[in-house]
Amino acid sequence: MILVLGATGSIGTPLVRELRRRGEPVRAFVRDPARGRALGVEYAVGDLDDPPSVAAALDGVDRLLLNAGGAVPTEGEQPMIGQQKAAIDAAVSAGVSRVVKISVWGAKPGGRLAEGAHWDIERHLARSGLTWSTLRPSGYMQNFVTGAGAFTADGDLLGAYGDARVSYVDCFDIAASAAALLTGPPRPGATFTLTGPEALTHNEIADQLSAAWGRPVRYIDLPGDEFVARLTAQGVPAGFAADVAALYADVARGSLAATTDDVERLTGRPPRSFAAFLKDTPPPVHATARGRDA
Repeated sequence: MILVLGATGSIGTPLVRELRRRGEPVRAFVRDPARGRALGVEYAVGDLDDPPSVAAALDGVDRLLLNAGGAVPTEGEQPMIGQQKAAIDAAVSAGVSRVVKISVWGAKPGGRLAEGAHWDIERHLARSGLTWSTLRPSGYMQNFVTGAGAFTADGDLLGAYGDARVSYVDCFDIAASAAALLTGPPRPGATFTLTGPEALTHNEIADQLSAAWGRPVRYIDLPGDEFVARLTAQGVPAGFAADVAALYADVARGSLAATTDDVERLTGRPPRSFAAFLKDTPPPVHATARGRDA
């Protein structure tokens, strides 16, 4: 039995569907029973902040997909650290044989926000005695359609990346890579960096969004301090906002510009391009906003 944490998210949902297609026994960990039923597989209702519910969900499980949200605007330790460490400990107690962790590209000691949080979790997993593999994806293509990306009220794309290129990856490719690790031969201690097949500037991304959505989309590049001001005006803690700006500056220096062949190594096929992703993805609500030239 495979337990999928984050089963209703951008990675978990296609992973559950892929495991179901393969005929694998799968259990989805969900907070909302209605969303669990919609997945069409066995599900367990719980919350990562409720350790007994995690322990109950792990009953009879031999493989675990460890995946849960991203950095949240809070002071102090990121909640994902305690949540995922507790899930790892529960997996040890449950006799789980294999864990696949969704991490982040750039995870490192002392890293800001998700980079540091995932590194801390990765080290805990490495010391757990479990058989594990780690996936470190680049930025998600889905961010442009789920609301996680930044857009103006007129639907223009916001960022602080300059002309740097980013090798965004489709979450379906992350899910397919996770499925390969959960169902194929174990890759103990292996870490894979997942990217798309190309690295695009955000001006190029805006051009592709314009073509896909049928209206003009501009990319507006902001200075980092202006982004900090926007975030703090929305009530985001100043320290969190400063860390976000520092991560944007890293990307502007090319930290996410490389591409790898790890998706193809794991799945046997190349990763999907951004154009293919847009072709297969319905436009989001903000795509219908009136642009400056509409």
